[in-house]
Amino acid sequence: MKQKKAWRVVNDAIREGDIILEVVDARDPIGTRNLKVEKIAQKEGKKLLIVMNKADLVPKKWAEEYKQKNKDIPIVFISARERKGTGILREEIKKLAKEFFEQGKDKVKVVLVGYPNVGKSTIINVLKGKHAVGTAPIPGYTKGKQLIRLSKKIWVVDSPGVVPIDDFEELVIRGGFPADKIEDPVKPALKLIKRLLETRKEAIIEKYGIIDFENEEQILKAIGEKKGLLKKGGKVNLEETARYLLREWQTGKFTLFGKEEKKNEEFIWDFESILNDIEKESLIDPRRILWKYGDKLIVDREKRVGFKEIEGMIIGIATGFKKCDSALNFLEKLTNKKVIASECFGGKWKGVIAILE
Repeated sequence: MKQKKAWRVVNDAIREGDIILEVVDARDPIGTRNLKVEKIAQKEGKKLLIVMNKADLVPKKWAEEYKQKNKDIPIVFISARERKGTGILREEIKKLAKEFFEQGKDKVKVVLVGYPNVGKSTIINVLKGKHAVGTAPIPGYTKGKQLIRLSKKIWVVDSPGVVPIDDFEELVIRGGFPADKIEDPVKPALKLIKRLLETRKEAIIEKYGIIDFENEEQILKAIGEKKGLLKKGGKVNLEETARYLLREWQTGKFTLFGKEEKKNEEFIWDFESILNDIEKESLIDPRRILWKYGDKLIVDREKRVGFKEIEGMIIGIATGFKKCDSALNFLEKLTNKKVIASECFGGKWKGVIAILE
């Protein structure tokens, strides 16, 4: 379907509904939210609810933080596949519908819109439940379409509005065009890095151990250096590095939340002020750092981690582990560096200060 026609279908879908559910992939909210859709819905005076699907693939804490930062539009996190949060979704729909009923409207229609593969059809099937019905008995309703009864007065339109992907770079990021066949892969790769920084910059730290950078291109160069993607003379091959990064993203080898998050091994980023002081004093001896800052380091059952590049090495602090070796291994996985010196401290719960390179 051509872009112009596709947008006409989306516009028609929005006009048809009273409540618009914009379905978004929780793993990539910036990439799968569409501001154009949101503006159209608001301009048409529709009630808008953002449904973050696939929430089982992101940490609960991160989801709550995202909601707190985006209070302008109501947001619900669900997993349609796991049937989690769908009860909350139904309640949110009923809340939004209440205003229409108070104005005397006897039927409220709910329409789902969103990019391909975000789970619109799955959500429709979940909302159907035992209430699936045939063609709705509403005069003048488009033949071939169906309404699904959510309650006596609330109906869901069974055909979602599929938002078209407007630009080539976005198409590449979503895997709609193979990374190996792109003539200029650098632009979409830089756009992807920008999105990662805006959504969850820790993903870059966890995957590649890159901490200090000024812009997206510096990150791309650093990835090339770490992966050995170099031209003759030792200069980074940006095109090959960009293709590598896009392949990793398209195939799911690189995601916003790495293996540690999937295992629900959550931790708190901490020790920023201590690490800044360590940098000012150029301290790179774990024993001296512990002697000077040991009384400021919190050690309990909560995992706390922080690290910073100082004088070409990584200074890492990790607390809240049962064994010192576990803390050191955690720092190595997080930074993708090797421990060359360390100091262990604590009682029942351990902490380490480590130098990595």
